[in-house]
Amino acid sequence: MYNHKTFIAIIPARGGSKGIKNKNIVPLKGKPLIAYAIEAARESGIFDDIIVSTDSEKIAKVAIEYGAKVPFLRPAELSTDTASSIDVIVHTLNYFIENGTCFDYFVLLQPTSPLRTSEDIVNAVRLVFERDANSVVSVCEAEHTSFLTNILPDDLSLSHFIKKDMIKPRQELPKYYRVNGAIYLAKVDYFLENRDFYGEKSFAYIMPRERSVDIDEVIDLKLAEVLLEELYENKGDK
Repeated sequence: MYNHKTFIAIIPARGGSKGIKNKNIVPLKGKPLIAYAIEAARESGIFDDIIVSTDSEKIAKVAIEYGAKVPFLRPAELSTDTASSIDVIVHTLNYFIENGTCFDYFVLLQPTSPLRTSEDIVNAVRLVFERDANSVVSVCEAEHTSFLTNILPDDLSLSHFIKKDMIKPRQELPKYYRVNGAIYLAKVDYFLENRDFYGEKSFAYIMPRERSVDIDEVIDLKLAEVLLEELYENKGDK
């Protein structure tokens, strides 16, 4: 319980993955990837329950070893490439409601964001109360402004690729942000009614880019390893 409200952490981790085999439990600096989400949730001190939603017995075993609960195995229809995170959240919340447990808030913590810290979770939760928000989603500054990106035609022509009035020094271009996938937080009642993180009274929690790596391909895993090494070194200096 935090600020007299109950919180559940939902960590979605299906067994199938295309870019990296067994991605959610792939080793990263000596620990399975999912361990970072579980440990950050535990260290935050926010949650009444930390739940891993998975269809995999193997992932369930690892999750339990690191301190999460796996009260059910996710049904097959929620374990496909096309299954949405929203459906997984609703399924998890309804499972607890049907079993007599209601939470005030939930936080979705994807295992693919291993650099998210317990402090990030705490700060996102504080923002919910400061703004009386229905939801909070983590973002980071985008690597490139949208004015420098566009689609390409079949002939690869760059004619009209960039608007001429936007050819300016980088410092003069507007700052853009992107959703980084690390934290999705919402009031349970609001979310079950609206199934949306971006509606009324939704706010951004800004994270630095170095904690916003989202593991999708092997190159992301290598980058996360380098950044984790730096993070551990900096902690050791303090």
